[in-house]
Amino acid sequence: MVLAAIVSLFLGIVCGRWIFSPQVVALFAQLSPYVLYLLMFAVGISVGTNKLVFQKVGEYHLKILLIPFGVITGSILGGMIASLLLSYPLGEGTAIACGMGWYSLAGVLLTDLSSAQAGSLAFLANLMREIVSFALIPPIAKHLNHFTAIAPAGATSEDTTLPMLIRHTSEEVVVLSVFNGVLCSAAVPIAIDLCWRLLPH
Repeated sequence: MVLAAIVSLFLGIVCGRWIFSPQVVALFAQLSPYVLYLLMFAVGISVGTNKLVFQKVGEYHLKILLIPFGVITGSILGGMIASLLLSYPLGEGTAIACGMGWYSLAGVLLTDLSSAQAGSLAFLANLMREIVSFALIPPIAKHLNHFTAIAPAGATSEDTTLPMLIRHTSEEVVVLSVFNGVLCSAAVPIAIDLCWRLLPH
């Protein structure tokens, strides 16, 4: 998945720089919102087909929200701190961090809200979060605890990083990680839009 994303990005750069005409590039820009809707539809399908998620909601009640709340809050605070340290616009930097690892969606949203440069940065930053989470999950699960291992994965804990969580945590944590991924994925477009609009640029 990660390799395919990197190859796709590289091919897109080559096509945009040397192969496609400005008219074709403009057509892709017009299609990007529809790609976004399709991605959100796919997330909805994954939620609807996972019965364990709904069972755990009934079992844990409001406590099940603690992990995704912590992941979302940590992502926002991390984006703010990184923006201040790098002297980067606070609204844009925090919005990028709110991608929570969902690089394809974050890239599309930031391109629409700001520019192709911001979209590319959002894509790369969230892709790096996913890559780094593969390395962080095993030691966090071993030396801290299984629940904490969900945090680096962010929105990807329901799909790409789920195999790592299955391997290094327990069945209960895996179900919670799916729920976390679902809620974080649903929060990504809202958090990006709010941070972009409410924080200074």
